[in-house]
Amino acid sequence: MVIWIIVLVILLGVILYAVGIYNKLVRNKNMVAEGWSGIDVQLKRRSNLIPNLIETVKGYMEHEADLLSDIAKLKTRSTEARAVADKSRIESALTRSLGNLVALAEAYPDLKANQNFLDFQDDLSQIESEIQMARRYYNGTARDLNILIESFPSNYIAERFRFEKAEFFEIEDAAERAVPTVKF
Repeated sequence: MVIWIIVLVILLGVILYAVGIYNKLVRNKNMVAEGWSGIDVQLKRRSNLIPNLIETVKGYMEHEADLLSDIAKLKTRSTEARAVADKSRIESALTRSLGNLVALAEAYPDLKANQNFLDFQDDLSQIESEIQMARRYYNGTARDLNILIESFPSNYIAERFRFEKAEFFEIEDAAERAVPTVKF
């Protein structure tokens, strides 16, 4: 009789432990989804800003029509992308193109003095900063979920209930990843 009680207590302990692991996996999976939602919101804000920025710049930069066209195409591709890796790759290209656009603005004194352009440039800078924060949050939650999925004993429960590892939102371009060289 005592042995059965001990066995039942141990079995109950194992079941409660498994339920705890399952709940932790669900919580981390939802945090990854929340993190992705945060990135998506910031990317949407940037996407909404781009047409206004292009219209402001268009009148000043007739010679840079290709750059403006590339930015518009990348914006469209970004809104259509669903996979994290695709979105990450396209967003990196869009960030580079927007950086080129802002750098080219230096060659147009009238544009640099345009208050709308300056406001859009400030908004873009703020949104880029918020995108970076959202990416860090998302990648942190993806890391936590992936560790849980790969760690013992939670890997058995993750496999049983088909939890999948989250993709990281990474910088694809090696040039962006490189440490800049500073020479005096």
